[in-house]
Amino acid sequence: MTHLPHAPRRRPNPRTDQAGPAEGLRGHAAALCSHAARLRLAAAELDWEGPEAEALRAEVSALASRCAAAANGLRLAAARLGPPARPHRSAYEPC
Repeated sequence: MTHLPHAPRRRPNPRTDQAGPAEGLRGHAAALCSHAARLRLAAAELDWEGPEAEALRAEVSALASRCAAAANGLRLAAARLGPPARPHRSAYEPC
């Protein structure tokens, strides 16, 4: 097995770093919501027809729904950990 040296870690700066794990969850939730939106847009803009195209649209739509569901779960978990340090979407507002 190859040994990898530990990466140097910087000290957290309370003035500039986001506050704790709740903010990290909110950031991941925002990224997943963004991915879901891009996937839905890509599926809607698909310009070819046929059974393969419909199967692809369905698969991409299902993937977007999974991203949105995961994002909503992360936002709910973050809401339980504490209030946001900066404005975010409501924990109960779906992607």
